[in-house]
Amino acid sequence: MGRRLVPLTLDNLPDLPKRCRSCVFWELDPVSGEAAVKAGRPELEKEAWISGVLLEWGSCGRVVYVDEVPVGYVLYAPPAYVPRSTAFPTSPVAADAVQLMTAWIMPGYQGQGLGRVMVQTVAKDVMRRGFKAIEAFGDARWKEPACVLPAEHLLAVGFKTVRPHHAFPRLRLELRTTLSWKEDVEMALDRLLGAVQKEPALRPL
Repeated sequence: MGRRLVPLTLDNLPDLPKRCRSCVFWELDPVSGEAAVKAGRPELEKEAWISGVLLEWGSCGRVVYVDEVPVGYVLYAPPAYVPRSTAFPTSPVAADAVQLMTAWIMPGYQGQGLGRVMVQTVAKDVMRRGFKAIEAFGDARWKEPACVLPAEHLLAVGFKTVRPHHAFPRLRLELRTTLSWKEDVEMALDRLLGAVQKEPALRPL
């Protein structure tokens, strides 16, 4: 099974699920987001946001392909690029961190360790850019796929709660606290890029 994670660009944006291509939950503040939906232009706003972040900051996502089929994606950016992040009761995201906005894996490909690999890939990219951590808002009452990631999933891949809340805790993943984390990232990527595996090399979530 060939697996690869490719930087998100305007060229592969159509490989995101349709509902995600037209979702501007994170990319716009609540008022602007509602206006975009009412005006019927959320997909254009999403494209404009990704284009702007690519030009100013660089890659802000990864698309996951398994045997050339897009099966998932992850979005992340510094909090200054994420207007919705200020609307949470546990805001703000720390200045030394990049915000993990959202991620999604197609049913049928879940439970295979892809979620962990996505986080590790983001961690490696963020470390290269000089950030100290990844932060995310978790949904403590998560029941179905949505824009806010389940807190339980974030905890499972190494995040720690830094601002507790009954609904939307803020969690943080320190990137330089242990060398083992960095080695784990390198090992996971090496195995991932090896594509064909004779034995399961990626730990399940």
